[in-house]
Amino acid sequence: MEKAEMFHKELDAVFGNAPLAEPFLWMISITVGITFCIIVYEVMRIISPIYSYSYNKLSKQDQVEWNNRGFSTAHALLVTVVSGYLLLFSNLFSDTAPYGQVVFRSTIFSQFILGVSTGYFLYDLYLIIAHYPALGRLEFVFHHIFSLAALLLALHSGYAHIYLYMILFTESTTPFVNIRWYLSAIGLKRSNAYVVNGLMLFLVWLVARVLIFVYFFSHIYLHFDQVRQLHSAGFYFLFITPPLLAIMNLFWFGKIVNGLVKALIKKS
Repeated sequence: MEKAEMFHKELDAVFGNAPLAEPFLWMISITVGITFCIIVYEVMRIISPIYSYSYNKLSKQDQVEWNNRGFSTAHALLVTVVSGYLLLFSNLFSDTAPYGQVVFRSTIFSQFILGVSTGYFLYDLYLIIAHYPALGRLEFVFHHIFSLAALLLALHSGYAHIYLYMILFTESTTPFVNIRWYLSAIGLKRSNAYVVNGLMLFLVWLVARVLIFVYFFSHIYLHFDQVRQLHSAGFYFLFITPPLLAIMNLFWFGKIVNGLVKALIKKS
């Protein structure tokens, strides 16, 4: 982490020269992420039968998915707000900020949130495997494994946080995906709410999972002199995982457009 100077200065200011400061930060943040997911899952499991009559009519597996989508929505809202702040409003990743090379910038806060997301992906992967294939098949398992690898690399090195937060910003589509599932589960697939949510999903997906990758790859191109200084694992990950995600996002975007067109035709 020798290039992550900003993070080391903050760490020394808070923890002094404690040798276990970094592992302690990783452990705490990942534990917070897992605990956060468990709490939201249990809250969903307890209050959903009280406030939703439809929940009681779902199968046990669908109830598990209902609860699961509760904490995935909560995580998505958290990382969308944090990513939006760091990328758009903070000067942490601004080229003009005097914090050293932008590809190597990180802070205790950016590390902590990546740790929380690591905890989320760990717990979600555990549920996917425990209830396989009800919550997702192999593509979801591989998606989570690749996501965890990227997050752990960023945590260990303190590098490429700007690119991790661009990827995490794509989670802004997750609440709309989950709302679509909830509306379908309670029998409102033909409602106006379903169509409006579909329109919002189309717009947010276009910005957060299509256009943002144009900026993502443009940023890599313009800062390639810094990117090439990444350790080998991080360098190759940038040129393997994001392109695969971009292709998958375009594929799903086509399905969203197709579904939205069908829904609008039916409504008309």
